[in-house]
Amino acid sequence: MFQGNLTSVTVFFLLGFSHYPKVEVIVFVLCLLMYLITLLGNIILISITILDSYLHKPMYFFLSNLSFLDIWYTSSAFTPMLTNFVTGENTISFVGCVAQMYFSLAMGATECVLLSLMAYDRYVAICNPLRYPIIMNKKVCLQIAAGSWLTGYLTTLVETVFVLQLSLCGHNTINHFACEILAVLKLVCVDTSMVELLMLVITTLILPMPVLLICISYAFILSNILRISSVGGRSKAFSTCAAHLTVVVLFFGTALSMYLKPSAVDSQEIDKFIALVYGGLTPMLNPIIYSLRNKEVKAAMKRLLIRNPFGTVLISVLNNIRASTLI
Repeated sequence: MFQGNLTSVTVFFLLGFSHYPKVEVIVFVLCLLMYLITLLGNIILISITILDSYLHKPMYFFLSNLSFLDIWYTSSAFTPMLTNFVTGENTISFVGCVAQMYFSLAMGATECVLLSLMAYDRYVAICNPLRYPIIMNKKVCLQIAAGSWLTGYLTTLVETVFVLQLSLCGHNTINHFACEILAVLKLVCVDTSMVELLMLVITTLILPMPVLLICISYAFILSNILRISSVGGRSKAFSTCAAHLTVVVLFFGTALSMYLKPSAVDSQEIDKFIALVYGGLTPMLNPIIYSLRNKEVKAAMKRLLIRNPFGTVLISVLNNIRASTLI
């Protein structure tokens, strides 16, 4: 037991799911699988967009940024937890805790901004297809990506600095599997109203505002799609937006439920499971959603496999399996 600000602490203890040993084993296995699938899926998606020239388009440039974000976000949240489970030491150093809190929050904030700007990209592609290459040129795409990263990292820096100035009294045990900012705030015994107000303002800018921009973009997209006379044109327009909309609902749904839930609903155990979905399931599903519903990604993957000698063998095997199942 001690008193001082957060910077005076040298080590934190993470409770995780230690109160539920059987659940902890299941969570470890699920998190390990989600982490490995996230790494594999997002690395493959990044590699395809880089190697295939047909995917050198704004949409896939932003998608590569999203995949990179998902890799680092999941790594910052899950790697220490998986390591601690294997070693049996549920501890994290002060520097490690601050780094995890900062980077996981920064990646999440960056993804919020990036997803809203990806909706704008879809709006321009569908509503202004002839001017799309001019509006979304290389310079603009780089500026959008850089703006997303800067916004996420700078807003998170402000939050982290304010939290580190707070006085800590009592214990250094965090009731979470990671150094999540809301869990760390529960260790503070002084008045946190100013910090909470600051976090509310930043969270409102990072969560509801991007959601509003996404809704406005898709309102224009929907009105434009409904004016398309051909069924094939409508279907193609809907398919280009379906993957992004699915990812938006998954990501913002879990984020809003975690950071903007009513104060009356304050269960740390529920927060842990929401964090698992937010930090593990969504990044894992992103590359699957974008690849399964995207004909261009499928075609690019097939082209890359054909160029590779092992790829031609794999394609023939898959075709044989498909033929046998049809019989």
